[in-house]
Amino acid sequence: MEEPLRYHRTFGLDAGQLDELEARIEDILPEPWDKGTGRPKSLSLREAIMVTLLYKRQNMIEEVIADLFGVSQGTVSEIITEFTPLIAQATEEFRPDAEEAKQVTRGRLALVDGTLWPCWSWELAPEMWAGKYKTTGHGSLIIGDEFGNVIFVSDPAPGCDHDMKKLEGEVKEILDLAGSVIADKGFQGSGYVTPAKKPRHRELYAREHEYNNQISSIRVPIERAVAHLKTWKILFTDYRRPLRTFLDSFRAVIGLYFFELSFR
Repeated sequence: MEEPLRYHRTFGLDAGQLDELEARIEDILPEPWDKGTGRPKSLSLREAIMVTLLYKRQNMIEEVIADLFGVSQGTVSEIITEFTPLIAQATEEFRPDAEEAKQVTRGRLALVDGTLWPCWSWELAPEMWAGKYKTTGHGSLIIGDEFGNVIFVSDPAPGCDHDMKKLEGEVKEILDLAGSVIADKGFQGSGYVTPAKKPRHRELYAREHEYNNQISSIRVPIERAVAHLKTWKILFTDYRRPLRTFLDSFRAVIGLYFFELSFR
């Protein structure tokens, strides 16, 4: 491929990071990508990784990627299918697990936010409908700190699940160790610091508006962090591949996010 296609903006990784990812994937391949015998591969190992990264970063249709790399759409689809779980495996160590997140969060201020990773409206998956967002997708909770660092991202749940339901399990265990937790209105009743809700019988008082503004100001870093995660467009625009493949795609992208951060 031409050098300009190696830019971070295109693939989410720079050339050096791509080198490291390629080496990691080469180590875990069950057999060499190009054996040097038989029919040659349509793309080199590096190009196959780049195809998969381009799809995750841009959520570009496969036909366009095929044109860019001079292969068929079917080849692009096969490569994405094969390399997505490989990328997830190669970057697994960079995804913070619950135990690591507990150590980071212990005694500190934690910010939590819920978000939706949109997908197509699958006829056989009505549970993907998220009434809060008026669309279909998977939902996760993101825990961060006051500096905008992402501490933990929960595995995706059906879009119909309320944020309070997603709070069960690992996320709650992590937040229970925090010194203080600030959340949005979706977490009212959790015991966390949340904005004041408008009563049915009156408007909010001026002091309540001011309090809500303060909460919103404190929550800006977690909202910015979620937006940064969604620079990987596969998490921001409709997921079009089979629903069963989403978890691998999600873990690959979250792994890539933290993998890239490890170089800073």
